[in-house]
Amino acid sequence: MRCVEPFSLWLGGRGEMSDLSGVLALGVEAIVDLADAEPPLALPRNLIHVRLPLADGGGNPIWLMRLAVEVVERLVNGNVPTFVCCQSGMSRSPSVVALALSRVTGQSPAESLARCVGSGPSDVSPALWRELLASMR
Repeated sequence: MRCVEPFSLWLGGRGEMSDLSGVLALGVEAIVDLADAEPPLALPRNLIHVRLPLADGGGNPIWLMRLAVEVVERLVNGNVPTFVCCQSGMSRSPSVVALALSRVTGQSPAESLARCVGSGPSDVSPALWRELLASMR
């Protein structure tokens, strides 16, 4: 799980939800789940949970990609502590968070993506990244 400073924003894989108490200890109030091949998460009722299943290899509806970016953007702008996850936390979550942060900060999408992947492992799908960029035009 990576924190994207200076925001109350974390990204990672769904496996990190196995320690829900650790996620909640960070103060997380919202979870945005971008995994498409996983069953929905079972979460406490008081936790905001948005499931927007995106495919890594492309072929996603434009409206769904826009919605994913806009939801994360609104949560960041609202200062809501948020965890954005996908299956492994290396493609969909950093890509969507990067575009949301680009809109919040005015940085280029490429700069925001570099900020999101930092020094951790990443494997951003070129097809997904192209689709996301095109959907935001």
